[in-house]
Amino acid sequence: MRFHVAALPHTQTTKHYSPCAYTQKVRKFCDMMMSLGHEVFLYASEENEAACTELITVVTKEDQKEWFGEKTLADGFDWFSWNPQDRHWLIANARTIAEISKRKQPRDFLCAIGGGGQQLLDQAFPDLQTVEYGVGYSGVFSKHRVFESYAWMHAVHGARTTVQKIMSERGQFYDAVIPNYFEVEDFPFAAEKDDYFLFIGRLIEAKGFQIAVDTCKRLGAKLIVAGAGRPPEFGEYVGVVDVQRRGELMSRARGVFVPSLYLEPFGGVHAEAMLCGTPVITTDWGAFSETVQQGVQGYRCRTLREFCDAAESVDKLDYQAIREYAISKFSTEVVAKQYDYYFQRLHTLWGDGFYTV
Repeated sequence: MRFHVAALPHTQTTKHYSPCAYTQKVRKFCDMMMSLGHEVFLYASEENEAACTELITVVTKEDQKEWFGEKTLADGFDWFSWNPQDRHWLIANARTIAEISKRKQPRDFLCAIGGGGQQLLDQAFPDLQTVEYGVGYSGVFSKHRVFESYAWMHAVHGARTTVQKIMSERGQFYDAVIPNYFEVEDFPFAAEKDDYFLFIGRLIEAKGFQIAVDTCKRLGAKLIVAGAGRPPEFGEYVGVVDVQRRGELMSRARGVFVPSLYLEPFGGVHAEAMLCGTPVITTDWGAFSETVQQGVQGYRCRTLREFCDAAESVDKLDYQAIREYAISKFSTEVVAKQYDYYFQRLHTLWGDGFYTV
């Protein structure tokens, strides 16, 4: 199969941009499809670490400097606009459309991950199958969509359905759920933990870092905080960390807090922590209800008392079993096969589709 993969206009497809989950999904998706023997045409920036048949540069570093100024990872990505009428999207999309036009063949897939920002690509190629292959956002547009969790798939469908129309609205047979995916070698395992808890992620209210602060304050426990944004007054702040440092911090922590206050589509940090064999402490909604078995890989909580109890109980969990579970669910080796099966199913739509036997 052949894939035209459109990257994002504000980053480079390298591990350096690990704080941008969607950039990493692009990079690893290309790696997975190439490992399965497919052709991948990547429309991206100048610096690239993704495996691909051909890298087509549609955004230069000079473009990014002109569009976004001197932004660094320490600034996070909340400044980035997903408005499809903004200059960076219009230019990147126009260039991508021109380059895909030179290379497309019948029955190719067009893979988008920018939500409404990349809808123009779908409109430009009605002869291709456009797939949003990592939906953790609400602005879906394509006919074929892969969601990061069942919780998020149902949330997106529910947002478009009124109570009066529940029985008249129909599910989409070619929607699918495939979890986020990770390279196991980036997440070291430590059988012994150090005496600290970790919060790593964007330091915004919605990510719930205050819960980690309040819990560790109440217990008199050490908290290390990493990520872009204004650090809390409590805890040891270590800034934005690279891939190696992230693995070190996660693997040695007693537990990692991922207490998102919103309906988390996936929450990659908790899967990364589990890949290190480290228990997670989360809220009790969104993807966590599917990925964290209570008292096995960690704890899902609803009150400060429960968060405190969880923090005091993580040492009892089986670290090796947590890691093995995470590898079986979220490793690129496992997830690649799920994507391959999904695209093989879509390929039948050029024939009998649902009725293929």
